[in-house]
Amino acid sequence: MQRSKAGLGLAAVLALALVLGLGCAADQKAGAPSPSAKTPSWWFHDIVDAAFVQQYAKVPQPKGVMIIDARPKRAKYDKGFIPTAVSIPYSKFDKMVDKLPKDKSTLLIFYCQGPT
Repeated sequence: MQRSKAGLGLAAVLALALVLGLGCAADQKAGAPSPSAKTPSWWFHDIVDAAFVQQYAKVPQPKGVMIIDARPKRAKYDKGFIPTAVSIPYSKFDKMVDKLPKDKSTLLIFYCQGPT
């Protein structure tokens, strides 16, 4: 009898994990834009390579350009960053928009850790 209860308990835990896992997957899919939905033009204009960024990563920084390091400050930025880059972690972006330039024609180059 004891073994049967343990088996039922394990089965119940696995069933709960499956239901929760499928529920989370469904939520993620529901929140993601459908392939037919057009991505707003202000999200990304271009994804560039290191050669493109290198021409702007100079001291002094060229006018009309801002390089933004979107990685976590303490965990990544403090350990090394592109010269002249400003730390605006993606997790705190909404609270730090005042660090963005007032001139809306400024070229903003964001970088992060990349795909993981």
